[in-house]
Amino acid sequence: MRTQFICLALAIVLISPFASSQWVQTGGPDGGQVYCFAAIGTNLFAAFFPVGGVFRSTDQGSHWTPTSTGLPKTINIQSLASIGSSLFAGIYYGGVYCSTDSGTSWTLASTGMMNMDVLRFAVIGTILFAGTGGEGVYRSTDRGISWTAASTGLTYSGIMSLEVFGTNLFAGTGGGVSISTDSGGTWSDASVGLMGSGVRALAVCGTSLFAGSGSGVCISTDNGGSWTPVDAGLPKNPIVISIAVRGTNLFAAIWGEGAFRSTDSGTSWSAANAGFPNTRVSSLVVIGTHLIAGTLGGNGLFTSTNDGASWSVTNFGLKNTTVNALVASGGGCFAGTDGGVFLSTNAGVSWTGVNLGLLDTNVHALAVGWSNLFAGTPAGVFRSTNYGSSWTAVNAGLTSTSVRAFAFNGTNLFAGTDSGGVYLSTNDGATWTAVNEGLPRSNNGTAQYAPILCLASNDTTLFAGSSGHGTFLSTNNGTSWRAVNIGLTDTSICSLFMTDTSLFAGSSGGGVFLSTNNGASWKAIDSGLTGASVYAIAICDGNLFLGTDGGGVYRRWPGNIFTGINTSWVEPVAVFKLQQNYPNPFNPSTTIKYELPRASQVSLKVYDILGREVSVLVNEKKDAGAYEVKFNGSNLASGMYFYRLRAGDYVAVKKLLLMK
Repeated sequence: MRTQFICLALAIVLISPFASSQWVQTGGPDGGQVYCFAAIGTNLFAAFFPVGGVFRSTDQGSHWTPTSTGLPKTINIQSLASIGSSLFAGIYYGGVYCSTDSGTSWTLASTGMMNMDVLRFAVIGTILFAGTGGEGVYRSTDRGISWTAASTGLTYSGIMSLEVFGTNLFAGTGGGVSISTDSGGTWSDASVGLMGSGVRALAVCGTSLFAGSGSGVCISTDNGGSWTPVDAGLPKNPIVISIAVRGTNLFAAIWGEGAFRSTDSGTSWSAANAGFPNTRVSSLVVIGTHLIAGTLGGNGLFTSTNDGASWSVTNFGLKNTTVNALVASGGGCFAGTDGGVFLSTNAGVSWTGVNLGLLDTNVHALAVGWSNLFAGTPAGVFRSTNYGSSWTAVNAGLTSTSVRAFAFNGTNLFAGTDSGGVYLSTNDGATWTAVNEGLPRSNNGTAQYAPILCLASNDTTLFAGSSGHGTFLSTNNGTSWRAVNIGLTDTSICSLFMTDTSLFAGSSGGGVFLSTNNGASWKAIDSGLTGASVYAIAICDGNLFLGTDGGGVYRRWPGNIFTGINTSWVEPVAVFKLQQNYPNPFNPSTTIKYELPRASQVSLKVYDILGREVSVLVNEKKDAGAYEVKFNGSNLASGMYFYRLRAGDYVAVKKLLLMK
């Protein structure tokens, strides 16, 4: 009886819907603090500091552009809101500004406000509320043309957050949460159980209200009557600046930590490109069991030791974090950045600058051959004969000096340039000769050649990827070239990668293509890709990886490509995850999916409402990956059940409903 009571008690604890909630970081904008979000249609807006101003994304956060024309030059935007097609920005001691063209232009809209420190907005119907730093709440019924005070009953006049839940208006202050049930006419306290008094963020997701403070996140499921903490997985002592909802996604902006995301209204949390705040991947390299990714946009280098399932920042010693190229040499790794070349001798753990003699530190390409290291820059080619300790320019004959790519073929070194096509050196880079017969000219009306963005070779063939003209093949060391583009639907080729029998081409907008006949024909193999611009390709531990612009890193088992098995590119599993069964409710069978970032002993069991075990679905060791299992309840009575996944130290529980 004692044992039965203990098991039942554990079951009751585990079925709590927030027992396994966790937060994970998502991409951009990065490099500072995200203060707030707003959405109009498919446009997502973010206020960003210290860059300043409003940024807009039309692709769910993959890319951001500034939209601040008409706003003050020195701005600190605290809040964003929208009514119809109107977008409002609340500025620190600057009042309210309005845009009616999706942020393209802005005008001042603050008449009637006695305090211009506008921190937060809220909307009920066509009524716009503004919370200020010292005068409570203001209300506008004419889309910001005029404002009146609405603060009766507020005990704190500094408004940190505002949110509408049903017909009620909530205000987060330095003293907790207050509620108004009459559109701001009067206010009362609603802070029972709240963790942290400085409530900077409020948001509604489904039937729940979330509050973010300097102590994390709390949830209320009874209209603010009581609160429960839900902050597992957030950084230690998180200062929550903003919470926003877009579709089924819940976003939280954490001071100094960027944005975090939940995809199921806070019931559970899952990773997307875990540890990877920048998804513009420029380069990939493999050092033993380490996969290293270089990124654009200032976030530097990331390393994965579990086939891309999770990543860690590895920038120690890296003085410039815009990484354009990576190359492995003698157990070490070189990174070409906008600030020169850096060397790591410990698989990316730390980096040291190696730039003596490098006259142009904007390094676009790196290559290793003949025991030497070569760097391609806008000022031409530099060579190091001592593992990067010093560099010498080697540009004799190189009439177009902006070098984008290198490739070795036997004793020949080829360089792809921005406007001069391809150059060949047969003497360790000492002299260069143009080898361009058959390569395309630029479309700009000049005699320049189209930019050569990438090169790849094997013993008998050399391939060049161009901007706007596709792929070209040479079988005579560059003496002549011919186009090999049958099947290519995108002719801007950013990356090339060769194996013994296959050639992969990454494009600037059309995904990735495969040729198994030396470029004679191509087929798209981009099922599952969301970042269609492929800048880098690599193989690590038998898996093929793609580095994309806006989609992070994708992985696929190459054997399935050649055997015809219908598989797609996937973002590597980042964390343990138990998904909601589908369908739910069900009769009599349903599917349960789960994900493992590493090999684990897995137990997946089903329990009834009393905590009694009714089915064992999985009880064995599983490799890392995504799985699904069928559960048949034909021998069970209708009602609520629970299924629990245990994988190592990870435990998660979800409900399922059988209806016969």
